[in-house]
Amino acid sequence: MSKFSEIINQDQPVLVDFFADWCGPCKTLGPILKQVKDQLGDDVAIIKIDVDKNQPLAAKYQVRGVPTMLLFKNGKQVWRQSGVLQKDDIINVIKNS
Repeated sequence: MSKFSEIINQDQPVLVDFFADWCGPCKTLGPILKQVKDQLGDDVAIIKIDVDKNQPLAAKYQVRGVPTMLLFKNGKQVWRQSGVLQKDDIINVIKNS
């Protein structure tokens, strides 16, 4: 869990995707997040957290459905959304947070 704290305490925004292997919408979101990363490059870090393998972390952030995305800036959660969003919507959230 301390490694997670290090990751979200970066200067750049960190988008965390809580997902599960068995989740259909999570599979849809994966390529969209890759496009976001390709477009924003080093302006954002994107990490994926498997809720089945990281239950304490999912519980800490009250993730009850997948996919759930959380955006952190300097260690603070600034945005949260469950479900699949389009690339441009995610990019707008990151740029405006």
